[in-house]
Amino acid sequence: MSLNHLDHASGRPRPARRSLRRYRAVGALAAAAFALAACGGGTDGGTDGGTDAGAGGGEDAAAGYPEQDITFVVPFSAGGPTDTVTRLIAEPMAAELGASIIVQNVEGAGGTIAAGQVAGAESDGYTVLMHHIGMSTAPALYADLPYEPLEDFKPIGLVTEVPMTIIARKDFEPSTFEELTDYLKANADDVTLANAGVGAASQLCGLLLQEALGVKLTEVPYKGTGPALTDLVGGQVDLMCDQTTNTTGQIKGDEVKAYAVTTPERVESLPDLPTTEEAGLPELQVGVWHGLYVPSETPDAVVEKLTAALQEALGDDNVVTQLGELGAAPSSQEDATPEALREQLASQTELWAPIIKDAGVTAQ
Repeated sequence: MSLNHLDHASGRPRPARRSLRRYRAVGALAAAAFALAACGGGTDGGTDGGTDAGAGGGEDAAAGYPEQDITFVVPFSAGGPTDTVTRLIAEPMAAELGASIIVQNVEGAGGTIAAGQVAGAESDGYTVLMHHIGMSTAPALYADLPYEPLEDFKPIGLVTEVPMTIIARKDFEPSTFEELTDYLKANADDVTLANAGVGAASQLCGLLLQEALGVKLTEVPYKGTGPALTDLVGGQVDLMCDQTTNTTGQIKGDEVKAYAVTTPERVESLPDLPTTEEAGLPELQVGVWHGLYVPSETPDAVVEKLTAALQEALGDDNVVTQLGELGAAPSSQEDATPEALREQLASQTELWAPIIKDAGVTAQ
């Protein structure tokens, strides 16, 4: 499938083309830069993990971990859904770890810039990546990806899986999802579809929508879902597929027109919103899972501490309540483990590769 692209005035960063060896060579500098970015906003908590006993000072160094601030790197803009999830778990993780967590947003290239920086950072547990489903689609989207998701990271655990919603500007003509599908088929050339850039969850959901309907819309990529949603509310673009963590407030506030949720069951926080299956498009089902990662040589003892802190955070009453209000739920204790996230990443990488190839979508 050939997609039209309309570049937004804000531009879209190109993917990094540096090798992983180069990233590792500058790992120390990247870690120092993350530490200096503390003013970028953070909360107490968080950290990193690994399995190689000889890496990052080994198990001896891990014994006192953490002894300094930890940086959680988010590949997307502040205020977006991944950022929201990260900041929500950062505070209870910080309390459990007894250290401050700095949340740093490193935008661009569908999350590959941030992931590349973390892959090349010191394997000491002080640089942690929060990423979503885009971790599994990057190998198919980027021919020159400077890291290997399954080899250059150690997973900490799954955090949550967030439903997607199909929304439009408030004055968009169709009133129901059925009317929307008919409208898109008849007026595809005139409809603009906002997303957070190639590889972002919003772009992947939009891709599945177009594939399911057999249409080609004009995509408008932004540097994050925050500005994309702002323009949708303002009427500058027509349509968007975004996570409930980013859209629930606007839907409840009647700032956008909502058509459906992309999960098998309705979302408790949006009970009147039908599922895509109920609305007649069962093939459009996608959830956005999130997970935490550290560089591949991080000691096992550090990974274990991070996993334990994550599991504690996911049981926090405020986290459970806030995620529920946003249409999501924390991962189970069984899923908030390195093994579960590793399995999820491997299976999703295998799942998305042929879908992306058949659609003919690649990052420029």
